[in-house]
Amino acid sequence: MEQNQTAARVVRGRNRIRTTTGGDADSDDVRTHIQRVALELFIEEGYDKTSLREIAEQLGVTKAALYYHFPTKDDIVNSLIEHRIAAIDALMEWAEAQPRTEQTRIEFVRRYSVLHDVSKHEHVIRFFERNQTLINTLPAGKLMKGQMERVFGFLMDPEESTVQQIRRAMAIFTIHAGHFIFRGRDDVSAQDRRDATLVVAEDLMRLAAHRDTAEDEAERR
Repeated sequence: MEQNQTAARVVRGRNRIRTTTGGDADSDDVRTHIQRVALELFIEEGYDKTSLREIAEQLGVTKAALYYHFPTKDDIVNSLIEHRIAAIDALMEWAEAQPRTEQTRIEFVRRYSVLHDVSKHEHVIRFFERNQTLINTLPAGKLMKGQMERVFGFLMDPEESTVQQIRRAMAIFTIHAGHFIFRGRDDVSAQDRRDATLVVAEDLMRLAAHRDTAEDEAERR
């Protein structure tokens, strides 16, 4: 995974996790480290099959140290989703304050791609691909689902043809799919994959802006 791996340890007698660099036990670095390790296990082993004890063992700490920051697995997942939700909300606020032009929508896709390339966000998407049922059970999961509907609502225009609307939606799915398509491929670097998915996403957006004769005929049938 393309993330900075912050080492952590337990301060004996206090059952609290601190970074080896001497950071505060309540610091974002510590929580990020726990999230990263837990997310790796959730993706590899599955959410239901991963226990807090296993997460603590992977961290090399006691369960009490883990409980101090995250009492339940749901707390870990919600914290990851809430981080992504906040980032998408900020992006949507920017977009909705702009003129709804084709250039704005393309710029939105570019900014979404940059946001998605933040490792934590990308792996949250991977986590949900592996654990679909959680979307309908966790509060943050439901928020995330609703937020994606808001993203599509901004990009898609009901007055456009169905084909055009699907192309716009697929621009976002293309950004999500890049990781899965090239997973395990040593011949494609992460940067090449990111650049390629963005090119395809932008192509889909530009193609959606131009309705052709064949689509006109299809809509009339």
